[in-house]
Amino acid sequence: MRPRVLIADDHRVVAQGLKSMLSAEFELVGVVADGQAMIDAAKTLHPDVIVADVSMPVRNGIDALEALRREDIDVPVVFLTMHNQPGYARRALSAGAAGYVLKLAAPEELVQAIRAALDGGTFVSPALARAVFETTEDGPADAGERIAALTSHQREILRMLADGLSAKEIAKKLDISSRTVESHKYQIMDALGAQSSAELIRLAIRHGLVEP
Repeated sequence: MRPRVLIADDHRVVAQGLKSMLSAEFELVGVVADGQAMIDAAKTLHPDVIVADVSMPVRNGIDALEALRREDIDVPVVFLTMHNQPGYARRALSAGAAGYVLKLAAPEELVQAIRAALDGGTFVSPALARAVFETTEDGPADAGERIAALTSHQREILRMLADGLSAKEIAKKLDISSRTVESHKYQIMDALGAQSSAELIRLAIRHGLVEP
């Protein structure tokens, strides 16, 4: 029996390409286009491995993976992404990812990563591996890595801010006070080195937390 693969990617062309590339060796059980749908499909379709993008609507891939692990669903997840910053990869691996492959890499890398995941191993694109596994005293160096280092709660608030929600609207959605939202906002600005709300939103869009 061929291993069962679920694809989670909101770019239809990429998803179709993955289906064509993987169908010879794997059984494709479904394609979903956002992080929440990935969670739901994992529960109902029971794939052997999930190939997911990092940046997706509703919930990003790393948040979706964290949600699966909180529910003790241990299906291996291999990320296939444009994000080539080591900080994203480190965060994905910390969340329990079995692989991190760049979309610009050769297709064989993804197949290799899926096989490693099915065998209980971990695969990171060689172009990133050294930077990912090196430890540095300085920590994340650029905005992409600093965003990757934010907590899930902070990224959720950043996404809502970038979507145009006010502090009051975010407070209502998250059942917290407006003052708490503002506090989180300034902590995020400090963490990312943003000098204004507009700069904060530009960073969120540039690094795929929201659609432009």
